[in-house]
Amino acid sequence: MDKSILYHGGEYDVIVVGAGHSGCEAALAPARMGLKTLILTMSLDSIALMPCNPSIGGTGKGHLVREIDALGGEMGINIDKTFIQSKMLNTSKGPAVHSLRAQADKRQYHVEMKRTLEDQENLDLKQGEVVNLIVEDGKVNGVITRTGACYNGKSVILATGTYLRGRIYIGQVNYSGGPNGLAPSINLTKPLENLDIHFRRFKTGTPARIHKDTIDFESMVSQPGDEKVVPFSFMNNEIKKDQELCYLAYTNAETHKIIMNNLDKSPRYTGKMESKGPRYCPSIEDKVVRFADKDKHQIFIEPEGLDTKEMYVQGMSTTLPAEVQINMLRTVSGLENVEIMREAYAIEYDCIDPTKLKRTLEYKDIDNLFFAGQINGSSGYEEAASQGLIAGINAGLNVIGKGPFILDRSEAYIGVLIDDLVTKGTDEPYRMMTARAEYRLTLRQDNADLRLTEKSYDVGLATDERYNKVVEKRKKISEELERLKRLQITPTKETNDFLETIGSVPLKMPITLYDLIKRPEIKYDDIDKLDFERPELPREVRMQVEIQIKYLGYIKKQMKQIEQFKKLESKKIPKNINYKEIKGLRLEAIQKLDEIRPDSVGQGSRISGVSPADINVLLVYLEQQRRLKNRGIKNE
Repeated sequence: MDKSILYHGGEYDVIVVGAGHSGCEAALAPARMGLKTLILTMSLDSIALMPCNPSIGGTGKGHLVREIDALGGEMGINIDKTFIQSKMLNTSKGPAVHSLRAQADKRQYHVEMKRTLEDQENLDLKQGEVVNLIVEDGKVNGVITRTGACYNGKSVILATGTYLRGRIYIGQVNYSGGPNGLAPSINLTKPLENLDIHFRRFKTGTPARIHKDTIDFESMVSQPGDEKVVPFSFMNNEIKKDQELCYLAYTNAETHKIIMNNLDKSPRYTGKMESKGPRYCPSIEDKVVRFADKDKHQIFIEPEGLDTKEMYVQGMSTTLPAEVQINMLRTVSGLENVEIMREAYAIEYDCIDPTKLKRTLEYKDIDNLFFAGQINGSSGYEEAASQGLIAGINAGLNVIGKGPFILDRSEAYIGVLIDDLVTKGTDEPYRMMTARAEYRLTLRQDNADLRLTEKSYDVGLATDERYNKVVEKRKKISEELERLKRLQITPTKETNDFLETIGSVPLKMPITLYDLIKRPEIKYDDIDKLDFERPELPREVRMQVEIQIKYLGYIKKQMKQIEQFKKLESKKIPKNINYKEIKGLRLEAIQKLDEIRPDSVGQGSRISGVSPADINVLLVYLEQQRRLKNRGIKNE
């Protein structure tokens, strides 16, 4: 018996280590599928913690949240309960890049998620630091906590966030620590390394928090939320609540001068901290250095909640010393007398190479061990929650002996996220953006439920209520499209006068309402005065009708592209394939294919270092093997 084991804590189907955004989704999914689940966290006070930006969603990230919701996850429901400002971004562009973002009351977000975990049937929530795994014969069987408890589990999910050997950097000061002043996990990395799991160091930064009463908001530009709130969750039709203001301000030449004069005090520029940070979320030092031609940079002052006076300074993350931080902030108009409540810092932490994972997020070399969230090299609450949900579903399916749940790149942003991580890997904290999704016209945030809810229902996660709502929505969309195709209007004076008032050309012959809505200047809701038979339809249905009419040609073109993509994805690669035997493959391709072990030719084609010529060689080889196999069967 392991000497570190003092007592047996219980038997579970799924054990989740960590209760951040990833861990919460990872635990709720199998519990809702009817499996006995345990979630362990170093502190019950850190559940669904928002140590960085107190918001959910944003460009690309909003798509992930709506997909999490469509699959039966909790993030969308929780932010709808606790947001204090909501805004749809990129509305001047097409619907493919519209992204919802909500400012959260960070404490209430934690409180509501903790309550959800506590109330969830089949889920036990416990405070405890996991310091080792129990692995026998290449299969994980449980975890051991610092206090000597042994919990046996058929599947284990590691969702440790930025806690593994976390180290805080502020100027020339650095020390062992977790996010937001919490303790790090310093005992788990070594046992994992003993299992031949290799780690690297990434970092992420967060700005200072400043006192609301020391800000002159009159010198800033107020940023209100949307008058009509679009909920994150498809289960919510309408939300009305008072919203808080955010504020826009700018850095200036004096700010930049202070930063440049103190670069020698930043661990990033002195070489004390060599780990990679997120390129798409640079520190204020990096912005000033990289964009030296810019005389100012935007910053946003955002409230952290309704019961606190802490304000978040978005766009000003830094590792400069505390005394430099206050001087830098006080150069900004409106912040001349500002006081810092929490200093900005960077945190460095251990993460794995995600190419060592299957697309289910199961570790390739240890059965039933899953990794999810920032330990996989991603950044952001939304990216973490997406992985947690997929890991949770697959850990549960493993237990009951069912096949894997995999979303490919053509089905979801979540599919893009996971495919990028496990196929391409990442040299910096990975952040989701709409530009990463090649099929983004069909992977819009508005149709996530139509794309994904049935898939989740089939594996036992999405509820009957959620599934029936999607079925009814799909029916209403179809019926309305058919009605618009049948209904014609004629070129009467009243009709043409109305069309001119909305900036459209008059009719010369009868036209269906369906074809009329194809006109770029006409919206579905514009023509209610011409449509006397219009039924009362929810906003979501009306939006789908308009998008499907206006973008039909583009959608059809993308569907053809997806068909080609699916063909390569359907060409499966045998697990026991020996790439060294394939004549014509370049050495680099052999090494990369053997390392990643892709499931399909499609996945193989996305591996860095594998060329189109290598893929053609692989296709010829697989076809030859298929013919030889068929010939052998016939000879028998």
